[in-house]
Amino acid sequence: MTGHQPRPIDPAALAELRAADDAGRPCRPYTATEGGHPLRCCLRGSEPGERIALVSYAPLRRWAAATGAGPGAYDEQGPVFIHAEPCAGPDPRRGGYPFARAGALRTVRRYDARGHIVGGRLLEIPAEPDEGFDAALDEAFADPEVALAHVRAVEYGCFHFEVRRG
Repeated sequence: MTGHQPRPIDPAALAELRAADDAGRPCRPYTATEGGHPLRCCLRGSEPGERIALVSYAPLRRWAAATGAGPGAYDEQGPVFIHAEPCAGPDPRRGGYPFARAGALRTVRRYDARGHIVGGRLLEIPAEPDEGFDAALDEAFADPEVALAHVRAVEYGCFHFEVRRG
C-alpha cells in the first residue's frame, strides 16, 4: 500500500451502534451460522458462531459531526455488520485492504472538507487487490479537494471502509 489506511468504525461509534443504530433502531444481535459477513469493527469476515449484528450506519454524518462539515443531502446511512460485543479491532499483522476479492466491484467515492461528493470511480478489484486499491486511492487523493474517500460494495451499496487524507 502507498500509505492509505483503511479505517474501521471508531470504537465510540460502535458503542453507540450497539445500543441504537443511526436509524434509531435498537441493536439486534444474533449468532452467525455461516462466515464471511464483512465486519466493519475489525475489517475482516465473520466466523460461524460469532455474535454479530446488522445495523444502520451513517459514516459521513459521524465524520461531519466530528469535523464541523455540513454534508446536507450527501448524508446517507446503510447496513453494516459489526460484532455484537466490543472486539480487538483490526489485526495489526494483517496487511492489505479488507474485503478485497478479485473481480468484486467497489465504488471509491470522494468527499471534500464540506462533506460533499466531488467524484468517484468504479473499481473492479484486480488479481492484485492492493495495487488496484492503491491506484484508485492515489487517483482520489491527487485531487487536493478530497478530504476522505469511502469504499462501498456496488451490489448492495454497503459501506466497507473509509480512507482519510494522510
